[in-house]
Amino acid sequence: MAAPNQGLFITFEGSEGTGKTTQIQQLAAKFESLGRQVIVSREPGGTALGEDIRHLLKHADSGKNMVPRAELLLFAASRAQHVDELILPSLKKGNIVICDRFLDSTTVYQGVARAINARDVDEINKVAIASTLPDLTILIDLDPEEGFQRIQSRNTEPPDRMEQEHMDFYRAVRNGYLKLAADNQDRFLVVDGHQSIEAVETAIWDGIKDRII
Repeated sequence: MAAPNQGLFITFEGSEGTGKTTQIQQLAAKFESLGRQVIVSREPGGTALGEDIRHLLKHADSGKNMVPRAELLLFAASRAQHVDELILPSLKKGNIVICDRFLDSTTVYQGVARAINARDVDEINKVAIASTLPDLTILIDLDPEEGFQRIQSRNTEPPDRMEQEHMDFYRAVRNGYLKLAADNQDRFLVVDGHQSIEAVETAIWDGIKDRII
């Protein structure tokens, strides 16, 4: 596998209900069993500032009438802090960083589904990431209707702001992700999320072994 002193940055992408959280936990445990130090994080979030922004984006009453441009910039602000405070220092120490969402979420959610100019989104993404791209991005692909059935079956709390969008929004998100993956095949590993949890886990590990181990 990758040398113990070599940092590795893996991101997970996908729409709501795809099972990213479960697969991130499983992958982190797998790497840890091989003796690697793993940092698990998420976006928006990952730092104290990022978590405050996350609350504003997803739960705060003041965010209910948020315009798409403001949403875009808040995600970017959280990401900039995340990169400088957590991701880059962890990679420099030789750790493996596994992140639930990164710049591709902004490209798809704000650029495609919110229909913000793609060039503007790309430029803002570049500022936020400071040239820090994932070594591998795992896209768990799932039909949005099935994703929301999963959310409804497990959630006991009301949906957050991002979970209240109409289904056409999430169809656009899925299509946006698939196009992005097709355009960046060297970085993306696409896994069928309709499979069992165990089958998805196996497909992810096999793909990682083929690409970066």
